[in-house]
Amino acid sequence: MSALERLTSVDVLRGFALLGIVAMNIVGFAWPGPAYDNPMRGAGFEGSDRAVWFFNHLVFEAKMMTIFSMLFGAGLVLMNERAGSRGASLRGVYYRRVLWLLVIGAIHAYLVWDGDILFLYAQCGLILYLFRNKTPRTLIILGVMLMLLIVPLVLGLGAAINGMKAITARVDAQVKAGETPSKFDKRIHDIWTDTLQKEIKPDPAQKLKNWNEEMAAYRGGYLGIVKQRAFDVLMGQTVGFLLGGFLFAGARMLLGMGFMKLGVFAAERSRSFYAWMAALGYGIGLPLMILDATEQIRHEFKEDYLLQGGIFYNAFGSLVVALGHVGLIMLIVQSGALAWLTRRLAAVGRMALSIYLTHSIVCTTLFYGFGLFGQINPTGLTAIVLTMWVILLWISPIWLKHFRFGPAEWLWRSLTYWKIQPIKPICMP
Repeated sequence: MSALERLTSVDVLRGFALLGIVAMNIVGFAWPGPAYDNPMRGAGFEGSDRAVWFFNHLVFEAKMMTIFSMLFGAGLVLMNERAGSRGASLRGVYYRRVLWLLVIGAIHAYLVWDGDILFLYAQCGLILYLFRNKTPRTLIILGVMLMLLIVPLVLGLGAAINGMKAITARVDAQVKAGETPSKFDKRIHDIWTDTLQKEIKPDPAQKLKNWNEEMAAYRGGYLGIVKQRAFDVLMGQTVGFLLGGFLFAGARMLLGMGFMKLGVFAAERSRSFYAWMAALGYGIGLPLMILDATEQIRHEFKEDYLLQGGIFYNAFGSLVVALGHVGLIMLIVQSGALAWLTRRLAAVGRMALSIYLTHSIVCTTLFYGFGLFGQINPTGLTAIVLTMWVILLWISPIWLKHFRFGPAEWLWRSLTYWKIQPIKPICMP
């Protein structure tokens, strides 16, 4: 869509979410994967390091992805409305756009960074189009129902793991006693010990081995890094999508479509509506996040606690806090306050794809290329994040004074329309 068709409120919200995503992703760039879920395995978890994790957990973790996912769904609604007003068909353009995003995400995931989210968004986007004409009520109900499916999925997975562990222990005891276990039990024992335990619930020795292997790979050459992450990326894009990726992102996209149709992201609702949205979002969500943070620390971030229901605090609380963020930002946009900041956030939001890819390239170069992987504590990482925020807020408006799109947006648009798009601003008579 043209600059005149853009919604400033959506761009501001997207820019805010992108800065929060930078704050969360920095740990994934700087440390082995387990450090993201368990900060006790990183460089430090005392003093300022613990305070940094606590703040990020309350304000950013899963909340920024929630906002981005909702805005992805909102974008489909906006494109569909714009196409309808022109009497044009959206289907061909939309699917080319999503399929090219799939390609970009795959390149990013395998060759740049394994924490890519673009591939997942594109996967969800292939399904999302089917719901574009549903009513807001239907979309919100579908989103909530899809989100609730995570409950039986997580509890069922936890029960299955406990069952396999029990069978494995029984088989080991029978073998030790000279007894012959049943074929079924033996088969479950072999599947668990030979394959699944190493991936789902590794023992301390396996955890240490995996950690050391990842440290060695990411401090080595580029090809070794690509090889190290390839299998995990593939599993995330297939099994991960089926076992939770779609439930998390897809559900929020459907909610975003419903909220967009209700005018929530367009700053079209009343000030009292957004005030209540912020008050309820923070009033309910932040206490949940505080409880979640204290409980995770008390349980030392163990997987057993999460699979027994501990994961639900953030899975659902993140949505509530995210809605609080939306309410607050819409109030700011409506009031015209902090215009110096919202203009810059809107510029960041308009260049979201370019900035997302660029921050991956910069961070992988910094941590892998300069040997800083596994070296910087959370407080030091926060200093890097703040520096990146300042640069992004400074340079994005400057770029958009001279160009219509970010470079990645321009490439994506050109590929979508099979035609080189003009990148210079159109001079009005």
